[in-house]
Amino acid sequence: MLKKMVTLLRHSRGATAIEYGLIAALIAVAAIAAMQGLGNKMKTTFTNISSNMKAT
Repeated sequence: MLKKMVTLLRHSRGATAIEYGLIAALIAVAAIAAMQGLGNKMKTTFTNISSNMKAT
């Protein structure tokens, strides 16, 4: 009986570690997507600033 409980705990920990890994991967993907969108907006902003500075 004790052996089965130990085995169950080991499997539970492994599943929890996998779940945390999947959550971390999802957060990383979301962060990368957000940063890419922000990067494109920043590029547009700096291009506009550069164009306006050349015009004056």
